[in-house]
Amino acid sequence: MNVPSSPGTGTVGPPVPFDSELAAILETVLPFVPKIDCMDAIASARLSAAKGLSMTDEALSRNGEFEIKEHAVPGQANDPNISVLVIRPKAAPSPMPVLYHMHGGGMIFGTSRDITEEMLDWAHSFGTAIVSVEYRLAPEARHPAPVEDCYAGLLWTVEHCHELGIDPQRVVLMGASAGGGLAAATALLARDRGGPELTGQLLMCPMLDDRNQSASAIQGEGRGVWDRKANEIGWTALLGDSRGDENVSPYAAPARGTDLSNLPPAFIDVGSAETFRDEAVAYATGIWRAGGTADLHVFAGGFHAYDVLAPLAAVSVATRQARSDWLRRILGD
Repeated sequence: MNVPSSPGTGTVGPPVPFDSELAAILETVLPFVPKIDCMDAIASARLSAAKGLSMTDEALSRNGEFEIKEHAVPGQANDPNISVLVIRPKAAPSPMPVLYHMHGGGMIFGTSRDITEEMLDWAHSFGTAIVSVEYRLAPEARHPAPVEDCYAGLLWTVEHCHELGIDPQRVVLMGASAGGGLAAATALLARDRGGPELTGQLLMCPMLDDRNQSASAIQGEGRGVWDRKANEIGWTALLGDSRGDENVSPYAAPARGTDLSNLPPAFIDVGSAETFRDEAVAYATGIWRAGGTADLHVFAGGFHAYDVLAPLAAVSVATRQARSDWLRRILGD
């Protein structure tokens, strides 16, 4: 039966089917994915994520290929200090490009050590450093704390470019899920506060819209690993009672931005069968409407985080290839 959508958008049909290969894998992994259906579930989600995603220095170093160092960074204004994790390939010549990373986790869990093998592959292939920021989490720290931490870490990274051996003219923001939303918001802050200049923004299945009323959100209710209820929890943790209000800042929810001009080139990818599909497509459209550059990839049948949970699936391989191709172009390699 069709479900009424928000006014003026017609009706929403049944859920988009999962890719058959992904669907089979989802059945096996879903029992091990924390179910986030209330605020009380946040603590257990943090524990599970720490066990499954965070990488040790030993794992990050890849048998000594990368140098790992953690730095304490001053926060914005009266904000507390934050930590950034710097991963540098020892063999790459300086100054090297940098991938400035914001981790995922729905604004409520995750750490700067949530680095994927894909990211380390990029650092190896393109000779890039990775700087990963430890931003404060909601609900303990609500907006604007997380994005201000991300911006503070970005400023520090560029200001210490010589010390870090990085090229301040080749800085790419990147993140998945909540990290993708924070990357987009940090790009908006950098534009509006006069810098730093950015080379690009790599937004993977980005979390952009607090309103949670899109057709894809409705279709994804009760399905996959980050459904409409989990999305409501994440945004409520970040924004409290203001979630969904008309005055929510685009620095909290970039989909609220009415001016997407003068942003760095964007790569945006998303699965067709996940909550964030429509907001990702709308964000790319907004960039185009403003005269900007965006590479948009909607992968048929993908659920949220399919490329991480099913890395060997054909659609996951295609997703990683598209990201690598874009990075190669944007970095001029």
